[in-house]
Amino acid sequence: MQSTPLIVANVVGLTASMLGNNTPNINRLLNDGELCHLQGTFPALTTTAQASMLTGTPPSGHGIVGNGWYFRELAEVKFWLQPNQLMQGEKVWQTLKRQLPGFRCSQLFWWYNMYADVDAAVTPRPHYPADGRKEFGLYSQPADLHKQLEAQVGTFPFHTFWGPGAGIASSRWIVDCAIAEHKLNQPHLQLVYLPHLDYNLQKLGPSHPDTAKDIRAIDQEVGRLLDYAQSANTVVMLVSEYGIEDVQYSLSLNRHLRQAGYVAVRQSLGWELLDPGASQAFAVADHQIAHIYVKDPADIAQVKALLEGLEGVEQVLDKAAQQEQGLAHERSGELLAVAQSGWWFNYYYWLDDKLAPDFARTVDIHRKPGYDPVEMFIDPAIRFPKLKIVQRLLKKKLGMRMLMDLIPLDPSLIKGSHGRPAASPEKGPLLITSQPYNLPRQMPMTGVRDVILKHFLSSHISFPD
Repeated sequence: MQSTPLIVANVVGLTASMLGNNTPNINRLLNDGELCHLQGTFPALTTTAQASMLTGTPPSGHGIVGNGWYFRELAEVKFWLQPNQLMQGEKVWQTLKRQLPGFRCSQLFWWYNMYADVDAAVTPRPHYPADGRKEFGLYSQPADLHKQLEAQVGTFPFHTFWGPGAGIASSRWIVDCAIAEHKLNQPHLQLVYLPHLDYNLQKLGPSHPDTAKDIRAIDQEVGRLLDYAQSANTVVMLVSEYGIEDVQYSLSLNRHLRQAGYVAVRQSLGWELLDPGASQAFAVADHQIAHIYVKDPADIAQVKALLEGLEGVEQVLDKAAQQEQGLAHERSGELLAVAQSGWWFNYYYWLDDKLAPDFARTVDIHRKPGYDPVEMFIDPAIRFPKLKIVQRLLKKKLGMRMLMDLIPLDPSLIKGSHGRPAASPEKGPLLITSQPYNLPRQMPMTGVRDVILKHFLSSHISFPD
C-alpha cells in the first residue's frame, strides 16, 4: 500500500450556505482542496445517503429505502437497525480490499456498522437486560476495541448522542475516538460520523440565530481532526448527507388513513398500538417522506387520491414514479408521500393522546413505527423536569421498574426537517477534500464512492455527471 491514508468525515447537515466566519477550520480545508456540491439521494435521509455513498448505487440497488421500513414477512415496522447485511451491493472497502491486498478500513458510527467486513468498527449499542432496563453501551469489532478506546478517551456520553441531551459532547468524543483508533490501527480508510448539526437544525430550524453556535462547535471538532490528520500525513474528505430546511407544520398521515378506515390498531393494556399486519394501508413516516404500504392493490388508487388531497402533501409516487427516482425496491411502499416545503410527517396514529402508547412519551427509536424528532425535547408541561429525571434514575438505581416518560406529544416543536430534494446546491449536501481531485462542480451522491476509489486507485476512475 503506497497511497496516503484517507479519513472520510461525515458532518451531517453541513451545507455550502454555512461556510463563512463560523467555519475557519473547514475553510482552511477548502483552501487547500476543493468543494463539490452533491445531488442528494432521494429520499434525503441518513441511512439512505450513507448507503449510496458507500455502494455507489441508488436505493433501488442497495435497498436502504429509509431509516426504517415495513418488514412484510414479520408484519413489523423496524427503524435504525444495525446489521451491515441489510445494505445490499458491494461496499467501497470491499472493492478496495479485493484490488489492494492488505487494505484496512475502520468504520466509526456510520450506520449498518455491525458485522461489516471492515477491520475495525465502533457503534452505539445499548444493553437490554431481562428486567426491562436499558443500559448504554457500545459495540465494536474486534469485540474489546471499544473498551481499549474508552480507557484512553473516557466513556462514550451516550445520552448526548440522541434525546433531550443531544449535543456536541458526542461528536467531540467521536473525534477523540477517531484519533485514538487511527493511532492504534493505522487504517488506510477511516469513516467517521459527526452528528452534531443534526440536532438543533431540527429543533430550532436552520434560520434560527443560535444555530451559528452549533456550526462553530462542529467546526472546532473538525479542526481537531484536521490537525491530527496533518500530523499523521493523512488526507481528509468531508461529506454531508443532506441539508435541513425550515418547517412550520407537521402532518399525521396515519390519522387520516385511520379515519378513512385503512389503519387498524390493537388495544393493549389501555393503549393503542398500530397493527401493520391488520391494516389495509398505513404510513411509515420518516422526516419529509413516508412509505405507504397498501395490502390490497385494488386500494392503491383510492389511497393515493386520499393522500394527494391532504394539505402538506406535495406528491405521491406510485411504483412507476419510484422507478424513475431510483427508489424501486421490494422494501419500498406501494406509494411514497413527499411533504410540501415547510412540512414534515409525524408517525402518530392515535386519535386521543390518552390512548397513545407508553413508548410515545419516551426516547425509544426502535419501538416507534416511524421517526420521532420530538424525542429531542422534554415536555414543557412538566413543571420540574430535573426532579422527575432524578426520581426516575433513583428508581432505576434501586432496581425498580420505571418509565422515563419525559417526551411531549407536540410535533409543532420541530422547526427543521429533511427528506425532500434540496432547494438549491448551496442548501444541499457537499463534499470537501483537502487535496484536489479535479471534481466536477456538482455530482450525484453515489459519486462519493468514486472519489474514494480514485484516491487509492488513481487511474481508471471517472466521475459521474
